[in-house]
Amino acid sequence: MSTQPLAQQHCSHQSGPALSADALPALLAELPGWRVEGAGAQAVLTRTVECKDFHHTMAFVNAVAWVAHQQDHHPDMLVGYKTCTLRWSTHSVGGLSINDFICAARVDALAQ
Repeated sequence: MSTQPLAQQHCSHQSGPALSADALPALLAELPGWRVEGAGAQAVLTRTVECKDFHHTMAFVNAVAWVAHQQDHHPDMLVGYKTCTLRWSTHSVGGLSINDFICAARVDALAQ
């Protein structure tokens, strides 16, 4: 893996096996507020973001869409009035890949 911070890395085509469970704690340490739910092919990297109101929620959703388009890696999103839950996984590897963590870090960078 790269020594660059996750938010400065770029997604690339991922194939082969998903990240091992042993690799996840170090990656999660760089992403406060994120958690892994499930395991193996069912694993997803998830976080719920609280927003001020609906307009801020929609602005956040659009910013996430821009990151997803730029990186060609797209999350599942559940959008509420003041919340957005993001769920990243990589279908081509059947679980989590470095791309999921890169995109999560780039989303976190939006708030800074």
